[in-house]
Amino acid sequence: MEATSLKPKEVERLLEAARAQFALADYALIFTAVRAGLRQGEIAALQWGDIQFGDREDDEDRYIVVQRNCDRRWSHKMLTPKNKKPRRVDISREVRRVLLQLRDDRLVKAFTEGKSDISDVLVFPSEASTPIEMNNFSERVFKPLVSHAGLRQIRFHDLRHSYGSLLIQVGASLAYIRDQMGHSSIQVTVDVYGDLIPGANVAFVDKLDAATSPQESARQPQEGMPRKSGGFKEALSNDWLGGRDSNPDTQIQSLQSYR
Repeated sequence: MEATSLKPKEVERLLEAARAQFALADYALIFTAVRAGLRQGEIAALQWGDIQFGDREDDEDRYIVVQRNCDRRWSHKMLTPKNKKPRRVDISREVRRVLLQLRDDRLVKAFTEGKSDISDVLVFPSEASTPIEMNNFSERVFKPLVSHAGLRQIRFHDLRHSYGSLLIQVGASLAYIRDQMGHSSIQVTVDVYGDLIPGANVAFVDKLDAATSPQESARQPQEGMPRKSGGFKEALSNDWLGGRDSNPDTQIQSLQSYR
């Protein structure tokens, strides 16, 4: 099945259905997937000690440190993330609020069991307190949710793709999207998301009109007057284009972010 992404209104429909239908834990998992773009194995391996909540809601020091990937399909072990190194993923105020509410619920439960520290406890464990099997979660929870929300058939992994697409639409730079999603290079980001906003090149050349003052219409050369060359050499190949990343326009740079 080809990768796809949800539009903003479709994401809202999905989350509204999840809020109405699920308990906090399942809703928080889906919300984190579509609003933080973690891979399935990264979600399964996430621990409370990986989350920096900050002192308050408007504290910009709020993020997830992605440093493990649970390989449930093959080795059933905790591995490093896909590109072999940890990354920092910023979280929005709403993601912070939802995860903080879930953490407080888990702390209450831990206190009743005589525990005071849950930093090494999984955020989204199975009923047996082991890493959640995401394929089972997709079949048991996610697919019925998509149907209930009246959306076209998508995979759980498409929530990650939707996250990258939404970041593109709000104007995030390709470098930021690369870092948030843990792509191995910015070229991967370009290949996946670079064509999401049609007409970007047209918008760029239109700005050239505004950047130059109107010029008097060129006069026709008089008959019999020799035409002199202006010294311009004929443009062959793409010598005048420069590198892709040299473009200073922020919108085009952002084209070059629930995968």
